[in-house]
Amino acid sequence: MIDVSKKINQTLVTLARGDITKQAVDAIVNAANSSLMGGGGVDGAIHRAGGPVILEECKRIRATTHKDGCPAGEAVITSGGNLPARHVIHTVGPIWRGGTKGEAETLASAYRNSLRLAVEAKCKSVAFPSISTGAYGYPVDKAADVALGAVRKFLEENGTLEEVRFVLFDEHTFQAYRKVLDEIRQVAP
Repeated sequence: MIDVSKKINQTLVTLARGDITKQAVDAIVNAANSSLMGGGGVDGAIHRAGGPVILEECKRIRATTHKDGCPAGEAVITSGGNLPARHVIHTVGPIWRGGTKGEAETLASAYRNSLRLAVEAKCKSVAFPSISTGAYGYPVDKAADVALGAVRKFLEENGTLEEVRFVLFDEHTFQAYRKVLDEIRQVAP
């Protein structure tokens, strides 16, 4: 269910409460760990719902282009397996260490690189979770500001996406993102 939306350039930015694995979009973003081998939270849910094909593709990525894992702030793409989404973009957010270790720039980079891969894959719609705010401990209010700021900046420079959706699992996270989105002025092309 879409609860809030705003146009930035030609892209609709929406906020919704729900399960990211159920989103019928071109790509969903996985808040992955650097191993790309699945884990807990959003990562585990995506691997479970998408089936073994996603893990097999992640293993191929590890065997070829990312032998040491995916660094924080970077992103890779696989098929969506059994998910309604065609693709999964796996990105690694930063672990919160108090905010003085470059966490904001790394988090912004995770969003930018995910959007770049979505555009390269000719996606028109992409859904994000709140990256790094679970086990990685990034404060939700700070993460919402960085996430929406990075997305806004990307969309102001690139108008090929039709929708960027944030699928937020709980009310606290939804309200934090809503507060930030409400403060962003509508940006027309």
